[in-house]
Amino acid sequence: MINKEFLSKMKKGAFLINTARGALAVASDVADALESGQINFYGGDVWFPQPAPSDHPWRSMRNALKGGNGMTPHYSGTTLDAQARYAAGTKDILDRFFNGKEQEPANLIVENGEYATKAYGQRKTKTDEAKEQVRTDGNA
Repeated sequence: MINKEFLSKMKKGAFLINTARGALAVASDVADALESGQINFYGGDVWFPQPAPSDHPWRSMRNALKGGNGMTPHYSGTTLDAQARYAAGTKDILDRFFNGKEQEPANLIVENGEYATKAYGQRKTKTDEAKEQVRTDGNA
């Protein structure tokens, strides 16, 4: 729904806030509109796909002022107490990062390219995939 045609009909320099679904927006079209100045800001609370790959256009898109992109964790439908815990956790993560402190494992999804916990499912890690590839190639 949010594609080049839609974006071209918006007032130049408008702000676009997507609180619905990340899949409603064509990521590259949003990035192009932001970089060209058609829109001046894109904000959302959902990525598509999620988790977003490292080369996702929303990770690096910028407007002419080298800003204009705001993404937040998706937490609709949670209690105010839970949202306060999310905010406190985010503050702790940033404080640790900027002060060179080790992160709390419970706050991490990925660390050093690997899933930090099994809370996000029994997904294969890069190491698992590499081992599987070696077995498939008959080298093990």
